[in-house]
Amino acid sequence: MPTASLSLSTASLSLSTARTLHLAAQQLQNPLKRQAKPDDLLSAIKKMALLQIDTISVVARSPYLVLFSRLGNYPSEWLEEALLARKIFEYWAHEACFIPVEDYRLLRHRMLNPQNMGWKFNQAWFDKHESDIKDLLDHIAEKGPVRSADFTLDKRGSTGWWDWKPHKRHLETLFTSGELMVAERRNFHRVYDLRSNILPHWDDATQTLSQEHAEFDMLCRSAQALGIFRIEWLADYYRLKRVNSKKLTAQLLDLGLITPVEVAGFSSPLYVHQSLHRLLAEAEAGKITSTVTTLLSPFDPVVWDRRRALELFNFDYRIECYTPEAKRQYGYFTLPILNRGEIIGRTDAKMHRKQGILEIKSLHLEPGVNIGPRRVKDITEAISRFARWQGATQVTLGNIPQVLKTFWEEGWSLLP
Repeated sequence: MPTASLSLSTASLSLSTARTLHLAAQQLQNPLKRQAKPDDLLSAIKKMALLQIDTISVVARSPYLVLFSRLGNYPSEWLEEALLARKIFEYWAHEACFIPVEDYRLLRHRMLNPQNMGWKFNQAWFDKHESDIKDLLDHIAEKGPVRSADFTLDKRGSTGWWDWKPHKRHLETLFTSGELMVAERRNFHRVYDLRSNILPHWDDATQTLSQEHAEFDMLCRSAQALGIFRIEWLADYYRLKRVNSKKLTAQLLDLGLITPVEVAGFSSPLYVHQSLHRLLAEAEAGKITSTVTTLLSPFDPVVWDRRRALELFNFDYRIECYTPEAKRQYGYFTLPILNRGEIIGRTDAKMHRKQGILEIKSLHLEPGVNIGPRRVKDITEAISRFARWQGATQVTLGNIPQVLKTFWEEGWSLLP
């Protein structure tokens, strides 16, 4: 049943207000004003719906960094504790992600039909190694959870499941098909256990959603996580295919889950999820802003859809770690700089952990970005918070804009 909030359907918003609504949905409207607690970490993951996993560790690994952007200084082990406590689980969603355990029902149909998972599952491999895979499952049932590192190369000439490469593929195959789950992370390495040990009360017969039902719920979760969006942006969040945008729009409108709005710079309406209707009313009156300044992970939901980041933030972004060094424009692992509702630049940073040094190798501002005292203060404090959180006692500066270098030399200091 449509809600009374649909009276806002003719709202006309500035682009900056639309950005703030999106950041509010992503818990990036205002900084947390107190010390974070473990429940804040879980709340942040639930608001984002998905926390993408990536192993690059030139600075903090991506999932920790995404949470830092929202929580500020927090102990990174809270993430592993949430996984161990079964409050979140791992699976393929946008890519490999940490997901609230309540949303296991949304992904279970993928596990039951792993043939649809592309390169992540190879039926021919499964069939060829069926006996070895059964032995691996029996081994886990008898001996307990395992890591890839628990198996050595001692029997390099064998064709059994204990060989490194086949064994790794067996584990990944069983993970994709849902027979194994990640029980915990040790030094960020997966520890696999039987699904029946991790979710003993799960019942496929009564709890599994059909693919159609699950994908509709995923699209609803995507709408809530984005806050404001073009319908075409929704499918990418969970990597869905063949979404009928016209049909989906009608369904969401009929359920009163979304409200159309006009946004400056967009030729067609955007939509606001009902969870933001209170903020939408304030937005119409010009009463909302974003006050967050932080560094974002390249795999933050705000920027992981490069086309959306370009359309909403006018930020043309790519990660260049897979680009040959000579062809990189900005650096190996550049972090977008979010400043009060705008993405104003990017910085290529590297954490030297043994020396306790955060190296800002380069910092590039977007064309037309003006730098004044408040923005310098915002950037300085954001980098300082980031450095302290990683345990740095020193920040070194490489190729940065002269205007920033001048301000810092004249009194703005990093890690005072």
